[in-house]
Amino acid sequence: MIAAAWIALTAALYAAARALHRRFPRPWLTPLLVVPGALAALLVAGRVPYPGYMRGGRLLVELLGPATVAFALPLHRHAGLLRRHAAELCAGILAGCAVAVGSSFLLARALGLARPLALSLAPRSITTPFAMQVAGELGGVPALAAVFVILTAVVGLVVGQLLVRWLPLRSAVARGALFGMGAHAAGTAQAMELGRVEGAVAGVVMIVAGLGVLVATPLLRLAL
Repeated sequence: MIAAAWIALTAALYAAARALHRRFPRPWLTPLLVVPGALAALLVAGRVPYPGYMRGGRLLVELLGPATVAFALPLHRHAGLLRRHAAELCAGILAGCAVAVGSSFLLARALGLARPLALSLAPRSITTPFAMQVAGELGGVPALAAVFVILTAVVGLVVGQLLVRWLPLRSAVARGALFGMGAHAAGTAQAMELGRVEGAVAGVVMIVAGLGVLVATPLLRLAL
């Protein structure tokens, strides 16, 4: 019963935060920040341990996988376009993954983070289900990896919106790839608001980047 209550509360907070963000579209009001912040405040105020929340929250985490798979629908609709730009997208994804993982380790070293924190930070630039799996395989903390993914998504959304506004990105493929690589699932949702092509491209970039890092996890483990 308590687990169901936490699920309902999380869903209600997300609906409220989404409505607030639509009315006042400010980066600091994104549901990615508002909902975790509100939940953390409620857990601290009610002295509820994290495992107590996760008895219900675990179900929401398990739904991330099917939610990611659902992005396959727009990919199917624009399969021809994606095939025509496959070489450019693959090159961009490869470069994006290399920069993302490399910059994570450089940041961890610069901040002097402990090894579990550094390993949790490494997959911050791929979508949450993949990031949690990679972090666990590397020896990091999956829950921390999810936090780093959210923070990266928020920064990616803000920077992505500025870049789309400032740079002459006339190509829908370029705009979609920017959001898919820079802000994964949150970026894909933003790209879908720009257009169907942008959303499809962002979705394929997000999924392929996540699969690429997941497949490369044994190599990362050897490198570490």
